[in-house]
Amino acid sequence: MKNRITELFQIQYPIIQGGMIWASGWRLASAVSNAGGLGIIGAGSMYPDVLREHIQKCKRATDKPFAVNIPMLYPDIDKLMEIIVTQEVKIVFTSAGNPKTWTAFLKENGITVVHVVSSVKFALKAQDAGVDAVVAEGFEAGGHNGREETTTMVLIPSVKERLLIPLIAAGGIASGRAMLAAMILGADAVQVGSRFVASIEASSHANFKHAVVNAKEGDTHLTLKELAPVRLIKNQFYNTLQSAYEKGTSVAELKQLLGRARAKKGMFEGDLDEGELEIGQVSALIHDIKPAGEIVHDMMEEYKEAIRDTEKLSH
Repeated sequence: MKNRITELFQIQYPIIQGGMIWASGWRLASAVSNAGGLGIIGAGSMYPDVLREHIQKCKRATDKPFAVNIPMLYPDIDKLMEIIVTQEVKIVFTSAGNPKTWTAFLKENGITVVHVVSSVKFALKAQDAGVDAVVAEGFEAGGHNGREETTTMVLIPSVKERLLIPLIAAGGIASGRAMLAAMILGADAVQVGSRFVASIEASSHANFKHAVVNAKEGDTHLTLKELAPVRLIKNQFYNTLQSAYEKGTSVAELKQLLGRARAKKGMFEGDLDEGELEIGQVSALIHDIKPAGEIVHDMMEEYKEAIRDTEKLSH
């Protein structure tokens, strides 16, 4: 399948794995890349030396293209960028910050740059900064989210109307039918996060994977908007947050309540009570844990079937 994104990344299918903290190590990234998509190592939870190790292991596990996702809020981002260059990573996804800060540096080193946004305004800013493509992520997505709360179905055509560079849709996409819907709305590819959390190769804890599979409609909520909006599974920690809001807790007190390593506790260590469990609304449609390669294959088969079904409607 050829389009602007598959040609930009030199991949077989326009399926991009999300660069999720505590879930996206080299095993998941290489498995997705080997299946024809674009795997991504999520550097947001990695010390510089750990990132270097994951890149090296990923290179040994696949000869296909893969990327690294770097949240710009990372404290030692200059060290991560140095590793990206010295390890000759070819594709970088940046998020949670101003794309102008690092895009020129990355491009000067021959790296393809993609930036994650949640609005038309920031999509255009990313384009102006010189990125090669944009991920537009809707309100349904898991993890850290935009403040605009625009749904994927509204965001993608809104961005497509104004954007000149390739567009990747994210948020609420876990199936071939959702992929086709996003493409019809104007996306060149889709980025899939939650579905790959529930994969065998994801580095997240088995407890968290099972929590995702067991999640039902309405079990997630976007909260902590005063700090950095994040979509979580409702658990004991979430209930503590809600009680704090009801008491009129200050931003400083919310920060203290969140503390450090709350996401690691939930998603990597498997504490389903006191951990932060970041996942998208689409978790309600995820019913099993299976190999990442199988997820890519099934999405593509369902995508093709959905095209055939829409063709029947036109006759």
